[in-house]
Amino acid sequence: MIALAFDTATERCTVAAGDGERVAHRFVDGARRHAGAILGLVDAVLAELDVTASGIGRVIVANGPGSFTGLRVAASVAKALAWRRDIEWCVAPSLLVRATAHAPTGGGNVLALSDALRGELYGASWRIDSAGIVRTSPSPRAMPPASLAAMQPVDVVVGSIPPQLIVAVAAATGREPVTGESALPDARILLMLANVAGGTTAVTDPAAWQPEYGRPAEAQVVWERAHGTELPSAPGIAR
Repeated sequence: MIALAFDTATERCTVAAGDGERVAHRFVDGARRHAGAILGLVDAVLAELDVTASGIGRVIVANGPGSFTGLRVAASVAKALAWRRDIEWCVAPSLLVRATAHAPTGGGNVLALSDALRGELYGASWRIDSAGIVRTSPSPRAMPPASLAAMQPVDVVVGSIPPQLIVAVAAATGREPVTGESALPDARILLMLANVAGGTTAVTDPAAWQPEYGRPAEAQVVWERAHGTELPSAPGIAR
């Protein structure tokens, strides 16, 4: 069985496929490239494994929070693959993908962060060890850096953090955050999470499923501010 995984919640669109022995991986950077690139990346990883889309038996998708447009791209591809096909579909927070990649040897608590714009960060923490994964904070949500002080104890802090917020994150958590290339999501971690206790959640109603956007899209916020009224929000959006 071929498992296909992708994460489009950030500036990086990362896609991986595996058959239990081999793993193929591709990515592109740039949020505006996700929609045009993802199907080509899927074709590339499947071709490396010498299989076609008909061989996909499992899809693992990072379900946010993050880029509204990026998450819509992932949702569209996943729903198209699962439409009227017997495919196992499961999801995991994009933040958990980063946290798992930096879990301490022997286990520990990892706080993962990403830019939520407007001076805030999406954040959540997990206990990750040989027994599995347990979230140790509320569901991923946007918050100012100072609020991270309540997410203690943590052994590692990792994420794509705006440079102007790094000092505040370190002050609030007592940890120097891991940033840069190694802090970006990797779909190969998603493949692994599908086989770890507490790593993923099954999607039981593909037609109704929505990503966890975290907050309204920037265009919606601008419109609401200009008109002084709120627009209806999709499921998975916290106000």
